[in-house]
Amino acid sequence: MKKIILSIDGMTCSACSNGLEKYLNKQNGISNASVNLVMANATVEYDEKILNQAKIEEFVKQAGFKSLGEFKEIKLENKSKKEKIKFIVFTILAILLMYISMGHMINLPTLEIINPHTHGFYYAVTLLILTIAFMVYGFDILKNGYKNLIHKTPNMDTLVGIGVISSFLYSLYGLFMIAKGNHSYTMNLYFESAAIVIYFIKLGRYIDGISKDKTKEAISKLVKITPEKAVIRKDGIEKEVTLDEIQKGDTVISKPGEKIAVDGEITLGKAHLDESFITGESKPVTKEIGSKVIAGSMNYDGYIEYKAERIGKESTISEIVRLVVEASNTKAPIAKMADKVSGYFVPAVIVIAIVTFFVYLLIGAQFNVALSTFVTVLVVACPCSLGLATPLAIVVSEGLCASNNILVKKSEILENAQKVDTIIFDKTGTLTYGKLKISEVINYSDMEEQKLLQLVGSIEGKSSHPIGKAFTDYMEEKKMDNINVDEFENVAGHGITAKVNNEEIIIGNAKILEKYQINNTHIEDEKKLAEKGNSIIYVAKSNKVIALIGVNDVVRENAKEVIDELNKNKIQTIMLTGDNKETAEKIAKEIGITKVISNVLPSEKANMVKKLKEENRFVMMCGDGINDSPALASSDIGVSVNSGTDIAMDSSDVILTRNNLASIINLINISKKTIRNIKQNLFWAFFYNCLMIPVAIGVLKPIGISINPMIASIAMVFSSITVILNASRLKNIKLGS
Repeated sequence: MKKIILSIDGMTCSACSNGLEKYLNKQNGISNASVNLVMANATVEYDEKILNQAKIEEFVKQAGFKSLGEFKEIKLENKSKKEKIKFIVFTILAILLMYISMGHMINLPTLEIINPHTHGFYYAVTLLILTIAFMVYGFDILKNGYKNLIHKTPNMDTLVGIGVISSFLYSLYGLFMIAKGNHSYTMNLYFESAAIVIYFIKLGRYIDGISKDKTKEAISKLVKITPEKAVIRKDGIEKEVTLDEIQKGDTVISKPGEKIAVDGEITLGKAHLDESFITGESKPVTKEIGSKVIAGSMNYDGYIEYKAERIGKESTISEIVRLVVEASNTKAPIAKMADKVSGYFVPAVIVIAIVTFFVYLLIGAQFNVALSTFVTVLVVACPCSLGLATPLAIVVSEGLCASNNILVKKSEILENAQKVDTIIFDKTGTLTYGKLKISEVINYSDMEEQKLLQLVGSIEGKSSHPIGKAFTDYMEEKKMDNINVDEFENVAGHGITAKVNNEEIIIGNAKILEKYQINNTHIEDEKKLAEKGNSIIYVAKSNKVIALIGVNDVVRENAKEVIDELNKNKIQTIMLTGDNKETAEKIAKEIGITKVISNVLPSEKANMVKKLKEENRFVMMCGDGINDSPALASSDIGVSVNSGTDIAMDSSDVILTRNNLASIINLINISKKTIRNIKQNLFWAFFYNCLMIPVAIGVLKPIGISINPMIASIAMVFSSITVILNASRLKNIKLGS
């Protein structure tokens, strides 16, 4: 299966996005399609043996929309000067139209030639000319409405189109009758209703477009982190190029004050770089030959040359943007419910409007009254606010998470995070920094301690575990050379084995001794080291333990505060670690975790998660994303405290790119407030339609309350603005640091 994200043009409401999504999902070869109204794109998973991009774009066209090609960047609809001028002109025309059509009712001065009482024909022709201008202005609405009706996916434009065209055609008939001398039609024209409805729909979309851009700003800022151009050296010549021109393997130059253009590795020079936008490290990081650099980092003070490694879509920043965009394209269960309701809502409104029209005729109402009520029902029930209620809040929250270095891969996480009642933490690299140091060595062999550590360090250097880094750091500090190592093997959850000079060396925790049936006579020494907070490393050779090495870790500075806050919120916290019991309990006590499960293998961590889920607990697993991958996959929500450069390889649901545990609390708070906001939006959207449809039908006419199509269009815009303003409040959520 292949995945593609297409930019879509022509979507105006949730019925549009819902209709397109349904149409795409019906097509042979498409396994899953998800359409995002706010981001104006569609994510399609398809069988490349059956389909290609061109065929999928043809499906989009058949559904009544237009594909603008593969999604490459977040485009903000910055309103051009020309568009603003056009809107101002039509605002003036709308005021003029209202003045001509209604000024005589309140005795405002009017030109005699367009006075409806004395020159009805010229009055009607003037309204017709102005209305035609508005019909041209809103031609896209009428066209989309017609297309969606033909494709059996009626939407908001369909409702408006039917109402506007009905009013316009009836008014044309009235003009014809006036021309024949029947002036009774002069006061029963609806040209202005058709025009003003279009005007207010356009007004709503203008405001909506500005609002959507604001919701995308946080995401789009990520794209702007990288520079537009860079200097590369080819064949000894320096040349300025755009980022698209940089190829893998090119030598890129960065001078003080410049940003790193692409991910790569330094080949010359030394500098201090600011990587805080990814890692959260406020202090500049020293980078020298062999160090990795991330696109968007700021070079403070040095001249460096680096080899381009990850360019374009492969770069860290592009990966972050892709994850955020894909997340906003997935649908939370509450969003799916709203889409389903909206899909049934539009056809139901059309039926209600038609029934109302004929009921009015049957009870003896005049044709123009029945028509006016028909149009009013169609316009007032347009599901703009219903369509915006969920996706707008989701995208605002996605942007909020992204700007706070929380990468959420699926929108459903924003709905589910507030349900979490149990959080399992891995110890090393999650609750602690994972920057281990050798604190104590108990040597049972006849080797010198330095030689012993050189042996262990050479083997550990081939491991990706944080403990291995303690030994490699030690060797670098002491300027030791690596010994040749053969037949290296990682024994998951136990340790590692290798051969040095044809002798098998076994390194790991106490369980590795059991696995290789090595007698452990050093349990008391292990306890003494563990009581000091050490992680214990056994070293064995020739089926005999030759050393015990204690490695210390440092607890994250805000770990205690985070655990205390979670405990206050009645969320159970559990430490799950492969480390020994004494060390694990010492750290757990220090930070306030009361339940500790130690000496567990990665597979056992996953079983523990499943066991908790069987107890109907909603489980979040927080780990380093590598050793904890089975548990992360088994949990309801997997959170990776991980380096930003490993994003593409990470399999968790959420990535905390700043390695900050406080982000877990922020995620839960954002989730709670997002769901509350969506429920408020849906309530007001449904409440508005439930209230206004009966009013439009005329239920309250006996007590003197009624509305016409123009008032209906104003009410529709007002309901959309209410939802937009409410969703925008999410940007003001106060988060911890």
